[in-house]
Amino acid sequence: MKVVWLSASLLGLMAGGAWAEDVTAWRLFVADHSQPVVRAIDALDGAVIDTFAISGPATLYRSESGAGVYAVLTGDNVVTAIASGIAFHDHGDHADIDIDAPRLTGALFEGEYPVHLVEHGGHWAAFFDKEGVARVFEEHEALDGNNESVVVKTGAPHHGVAMPYGDYTLISVPHPTDNTQLPVGIDVIDASGAKAGETADCPDLHGEASSGSITAFACGTGLLIVHAHAGVPEIKHVAYADALPDGRATTLTGGVGLQYFLGNYGASAVVIIDPGADEPFRLVELPTRRVHFAVDPIRAQFAYIFTEDGRLHQLDVIEGTIVKSVALTRPYSMDGSWADPRPRIAVARDKVIVTDPLAGRLIVVDAVSLAKTGEIAVEGTPFNLVAVGGTGTAHDHDNENGAHDHE
Repeated sequence: MKVVWLSASLLGLMAGGAWAEDVTAWRLFVADHSQPVVRAIDALDGAVIDTFAISGPATLYRSESGAGVYAVLTGDNVVTAIASGIAFHDHGDHADIDIDAPRLTGALFEGEYPVHLVEHGGHWAAFFDKEGVARVFEEHEALDGNNESVVVKTGAPHHGVAMPYGDYTLISVPHPTDNTQLPVGIDVIDASGAKAGETADCPDLHGEASSGSITAFACGTGLLIVHAHAGVPEIKHVAYADALPDGRATTLTGGVGLQYFLGNYGASAVVIIDPGADEPFRLVELPTRRVHFAVDPIRAQFAYIFTEDGRLHQLDVIEGTIVKSVALTRPYSMDGSWADPRPRIAVARDKVIVTDPLAGRLIVVDAVSLAKTGEIAVEGTPFNLVAVGGTGTAHDHDNENGAHDHE
């Protein structure tokens, strides 16, 4: 059953017959650190829309379209697909929006020890470390509840990654003598399963992201940058600058609206990476150790960084400086296990949402002023989260040219 939240003015238009009006919808999907649940929360009013029982704690990923949210249950050997219930349909000068109830789709991608999940162009690749294989699937199939996938093999179990890339798959190459070590390169695999071209060297590969038309993989020596040339991936290496201190990026996120990458660099710094610039790497020192960071998909010049002293920082990626900071939580030390519950960041419209796991709440911050504007109480230990949504045109299709659904 379709559920749409409507304004009073929109209800008035409906009473007069066919209608069309812009509607805004944003949802948060929050995974608990210890309980096997994912909660869907309305980001605009804080109401819990639904709670989904899954088989264990999960890491969440949202799709580029926002239509899908994926729960990676590493300890339970499965990736679960959730339909966000928010879908957009591009019409050039505007986008239509469909708003439905979020739901578990029933699509499950099973294998031994899934860790990295990567999307490119509506295709996903889940890498299963203990098998050394990737399972590649299409988003629209997963949202329909289908489990079909194409298996791409590497030859050995290892902590690897794969990325769909048009008719190809980019996949990590295990260390030749010790597969407990990080991968050493990227192979390009064609649709027949054959290797296309030579291995692109990438020692100690860990971390990947896309921004605009380019993709990056983080290596111990720099980044591999992937462009498409006539549909075929071309890979070049961008070495770390000699001026950088010892260190490397192991986590990347891609800019939206601006083509760049933001990566960690040591425990208490981040690096802004513009592969096309004369000096591709700009280091930004932080006041203390970094916990999490995220780019702003709406205000392209901003990114947000949470540090272990309980503060959220607004980074201007054009200027390369921290411009605002605010204290939000008790300190969350980076000592201890990497898997301990610590805050995570997501951006929903004009809000930055920060999980505060030990206090059982989400903290709401204005994305521009960085002023705290509210809290959302959440049961359990809210940990990993993603935000999906936007503004689109809602139509009464039942009253336009006869009754029909717009899916």
